[in-house]
Amino acid sequence: MSQSSVLVVEDNDLEREITTETLRDEGFSVEQAATGKRAMELLGPTRFDVVLTDLMMPGMSGEELLEKVRTTYPSCQVVILTAHGTIESAVQAMKNGAFYYLTKPTDREALVMTVAKAAELSNLQQENQLLKRRLEGKFELEGIVGQDPAIQEVIRMVRKVAPSNSTVLIQGDSGTGKELVARAIHRNSPRAARPFIAINCSAIPDTLIENELFGHERGAFTGATERKIGLFESANGSTLFLDEIADLPQGLQAKILRVLQEKEIRRVGGNESFRVDVRLVTATNKNLAEEVAEGRFREDLYYRVNVVTITVPPLRERQGDIPQLANHALAKFGHLAEGRVKEISREAIEILLDYSWPGNVRQLESAIERAILLCEADTITPRDLPQEVLARKTLVKSGERGSRSDKFEIPSEGMNFENFERELILQAMEKSDWVIAKAAKMLSMSYRTLQYRLDKFGIKRPESKAAPPVEAK
Repeated sequence: MSQSSVLVVEDNDLEREITTETLRDEGFSVEQAATGKRAMELLGPTRFDVVLTDLMMPGMSGEELLEKVRTTYPSCQVVILTAHGTIESAVQAMKNGAFYYLTKPTDREALVMTVAKAAELSNLQQENQLLKRRLEGKFELEGIVGQDPAIQEVIRMVRKVAPSNSTVLIQGDSGTGKELVARAIHRNSPRAARPFIAINCSAIPDTLIENELFGHERGAFTGATERKIGLFESANGSTLFLDEIADLPQGLQAKILRVLQEKEIRRVGGNESFRVDVRLVTATNKNLAEEVAEGRFREDLYYRVNVVTITVPPLRERQGDIPQLANHALAKFGHLAEGRVKEISREAIEILLDYSWPGNVRQLESAIERAILLCEADTITPRDLPQEVLARKTLVKSGERGSRSDKFEIPSEGMNFENFERELILQAMEKSDWVIAKAAKMLSMSYRTLQYRLDKFGIKRPESKAAPPVEAK
């Protein structure tokens, strides 16, 4: 790794020294400042790739420093540190231009990875100016949002494969954003000037899809009164995206294979073949290798479309990106309320973090769109969220689940939910010997969500308990 420069801004001397040494041990060039004012003095003569700053500091706050850095040094990425569990403030900082935020105490791996990603982005912005001008000033990844390592790997793969003509297979659950990835590949390829052509193979009857893809000649069948241009022909010189390719009928799979091998097509009812220059990008929510093993997908076509595979992670595997994705959706659909809805409350964000999102990013965006329409103030609150998101499954017993005898009954006199939630978390931590990963699994939470709740309720390991061995998350 080339040595990237980092400025650590922290008013706590011990924490500043620990963070500085951690980053230096990982090969970063690090300077430090105890105040925002001193940070600005250092930023003047020195170019930093990343500023890592505490959110709450005397004098100039982290938010004020962020504003000054983003205005004066736009390529410098700012990572926010906060020990106050204020997701709302951290989300606002990201809306104001912060690269990401980390909560204290900071996990070493998360710290190093986040700073490395921020430095990578900073260097990219400075070193690729000619490329950016050619691509209208930016590498377009509209809608692909998040800092989770899995989604960052998707972005890295898009950057790598976009300039080529290789076929790409995009895998992932429904709603994860496979078409967004396909569009990003096209927009950042030499074919970007031509229209992106897309078709959902599962949405068109088998009897019609060949006609859609290859077109037909006049008189090819009853009702064919004129020539029709197919999508392969329309995509000549451009990109054709076949979504849900696993649902193609096998007879058509053979014709797709011929197009990839011979670079030519023939319209339905036609006698003449002609060449086309099409870059094929495909997607599926099925395991295509298993489809091949079961005989439902041609093995030879599988190897043709699977030159490069990009796997888009489900939202449940990158819950830390939910605040950023929710605010991206707020910006996307804000016009529905004429810009009246400005933010999402901490309580609503907390509920979004709790939900499993079986419909992935598409479902999250729909939930935020609905909330904007129903919101009666300038802030989305839990009452604006869909009922299925609000519903929480509560574990009362740590043993077997599912029987009626295990169902929790709310006392007739009512209850304090936060106290109950805190007690459940305490029980889980004690039963897991204060190993967060084990407790998170017991509570069906992500590691990050449980860490946030521990900070929220001020739950800490008793001093009498020995520190557990380092856990794998």
